[in-house]
Amino acid sequence: MIHITLPDGSQREYPGPVTVAEVAASIGTGLAKAALAGKVGTGDDAKVVDTSFVIDKDMPLSIVTAKDADGLDVIRHSTAHLLAYAVKDLFPDAQVTIGPVIENGFYYDFSYKRPFTPEDLVAIEKRMAELAAKDEPVVRRVLPRDEAVAYFKGMGENYKAEIIASIPSNEDVSLYREGGFEDLCRGPHVPSTGKLKFFKLMKVAGAYWRGDHRNEMLQRVYGTAWATKDDLQQYLHMLDEAEKRDHRKLGRELDLFHIDEHSPGTVFWHPKGWALWQEVEQYMRRVYRDNGYQEVKGPQILDKTLWEKTGHWDKYRENMFTTESEKRDYALKPMNCPGHILIFKQGIKSYRDLPLRYGEFGQCHRNEPTGGLHGIMRVRGFTQDDGHVFCTEDQIQPEVLAFTTLLQKVYADFGFSDIIYKVATRPEARIGSDESWDKAEAALINSLEASGCEYVISPGDGAFYGPKIEYTLKDAIGRQWQCGTIQVDFSMPERLDAEYVGEDGDRHRPVMLHRAIVGSLERFIGILIEQHAGAMPTWLAPVQAAVLNITDAQADYVREVAQKLQKAFPNQGLRVATDLRNEKITYKIREHSLQKLPYILVAGDKEKAAGAVAVRARGNKDLGVMSVDAFIELVAKDIAAKA
Repeated sequence: MIHITLPDGSQREYPGPVTVAEVAASIGTGLAKAALAGKVGTGDDAKVVDTSFVIDKDMPLSIVTAKDADGLDVIRHSTAHLLAYAVKDLFPDAQVTIGPVIENGFYYDFSYKRPFTPEDLVAIEKRMAELAAKDEPVVRRVLPRDEAVAYFKGMGENYKAEIIASIPSNEDVSLYREGGFEDLCRGPHVPSTGKLKFFKLMKVAGAYWRGDHRNEMLQRVYGTAWATKDDLQQYLHMLDEAEKRDHRKLGRELDLFHIDEHSPGTVFWHPKGWALWQEVEQYMRRVYRDNGYQEVKGPQILDKTLWEKTGHWDKYRENMFTTESEKRDYALKPMNCPGHILIFKQGIKSYRDLPLRYGEFGQCHRNEPTGGLHGIMRVRGFTQDDGHVFCTEDQIQPEVLAFTTLLQKVYADFGFSDIIYKVATRPEARIGSDESWDKAEAALINSLEASGCEYVISPGDGAFYGPKIEYTLKDAIGRQWQCGTIQVDFSMPERLDAEYVGEDGDRHRPVMLHRAIVGSLERFIGILIEQHAGAMPTWLAPVQAAVLNITDAQADYVREVAQKLQKAFPNQGLRVATDLRNEKITYKIREHSLQKLPYILVAGDKEKAAGAVAVRARGNKDLGVMSVDAFIELVAKDIAAKA
C-alpha cells in the first residue's frame, strides 16, 4: 500500500504507485480540474512535480493549483513554452534558446534573421491564445544526453543542442511536448495548454547569447501571465499607473532634477528638486535630534588599508571608486560604517556611554554598471540617512524595538502605512558563536513581536556578521520597495578594534547596529515622486502656493501677499511663487495646476480691496475667497497634518 499524507494531516491509501493527477481525482473532481502540479516532500526536500509524476512510496503531497505561488510559477513557465511554440509555428526558421520565469512573468530568447516588430508580437500573442484553446496535453519524456543533442541538432536547434551538450554525459535530460512543439526543460508544466488563459506579451529587447557580448545578439520577448483575468488586468493597470508616475518623466515635467552624460549615475538637482530634498533631509535631521542620535560627518576618501581591515577591499573592490595620491591608494567610501567606528574610537568609552547613536547624511559612491542605472532610483553617487548604534548585547532588543517604532512613524508621515517585515537569519558561512547568533536573532524577533508586527523569516539571508530586519513598504499602486534595515554586526568592531570599558572594569567589544530608515535619499525621493504622482503633500511640495494677479493693477498686492505668507512661517518660510506675467488668468491657473501645486491664490481688484485672495486647491477645488490670515491658518493646519 502507498500512504499519501495531505496538508491537513489526513492520509489516503492506494494499492500501488499512483500519479499526482490520480490522487487529485480521488479527492474530488473540482480539485482534479484545478490541479496544475503537485508538491511532494517537506521542508528543504520539497519539490514541485508534474501531475503525471508517479508516487511509488509513502510521502507527503499537496496539490498545487492556480491559487498557490508555486502554481503561478508553473503557469508562467508553461506560458514561456507556449510563446516558443507560437513563434516556431509562425516563424519556423527561428531558433529557440532559453525561457525562464522572472518576477511577474517570463521571457524567451530567440535567434531570428530579422527583428520582431510590434505587429509580430500581436500575431504571436494571438497564436498563443489559439494554441492554448486547443487544450493540447503537455507530455514529458526523458532521453540520454547525447541522444537529446542529436535530436535537437537534427531539428536545426543548435542553441538547444549546445545547452544540452554542456550537461554531464552520464545524465538524462527531460523534454516536454505540446502539439507539434517539443522543448528541453526540467519542468514541471501544466498538464495541458488549456490551463494557460491570462497572458500578454509586453516588449522585445536585445540579449546576448549566454550574456556574453562577444556572442550573437538574440531577441528577448517578455511576457506576463496570471492565474485570473482580474489579476492580469490589475497588473496591466499597475504598469499603466507606473508609467504615468515614472519619476524620470515627472522630474523633467516638474523641473526637479536631471541626469547628465557628463556625470553618469549622479543627480543634478534643480531649485525645486533641491527644496524637496531639503524638506526630506531636515525632517530626518529632526528625527535624529529627537531620538538620541548625535549627527556626525566623516570624510569622503579613506585609505585602502582601512577597507582591507573591514574586508571591503577583497569582497567589494570592483564596486569602489579608487584614487591615488603620493603613492597611497584611497577609495571613495561606498558606505559610512568604518568612519563611524573611527569616530567611536576617539577617547575612552564606558558602558555608561552606551547605547551611543551616531547619524550621518553620508554621501557614498558605488561603481554600479551603466546598464543598472535608473533615474535617481539607482545611482552611483547617493546620500544615506545612515546611522549606527554602539551597544551591549543586552541592549540590542530595546534598541531595535525603538527603531521599528520610529521607522513606522517616519513612513506614516511620508504617506506609507503598509510595511512588510522580514527577519534574515544566519547563513551557513558566518562568523561568531552560535550563542551570539541565537541572542541576536531572538532580539530581532522579540522586538517585532513586542511591536505587534507580523513578520516572515528569511532563512540564511543574514549577513555573514549578523542577522537583520528588512523593512519593505508598499506604495499607492502596490509596488514594494525595500528601504529600511537594521543589522546586527559583531564583526566590524572586532576588525577595527573598537572597545568600551565595562562595569567590571575590563575591555569589551560593542555590538554595532547598522540602521537606515529611508536609505538612499535619492531613491526615496524617487519613490515619493511616484507614490504621490508628483503631487506632493503640502509639507513636501517644492512650491506650496503660487500667487497670481489678473492685471498689472494687483502686482504690488501680490508681492505683499507673498511676503506675508513667507513671514508667517518664520522657521522655514512658506515656499511661495508669484506669477506677474501679462497672460490670461485662465492660462496661468492651468499652467500652475499642471505643476501640481497644492494651492493657487488669485488676486483681482475685489480681492485687493478686501485684503483677500481667491483660493484654489489642487484638483481644481474652488475654496472661495478668504482673507490672507484665514489662508495662513488653513495651510498651517495642512502642513502640520502632513496629509
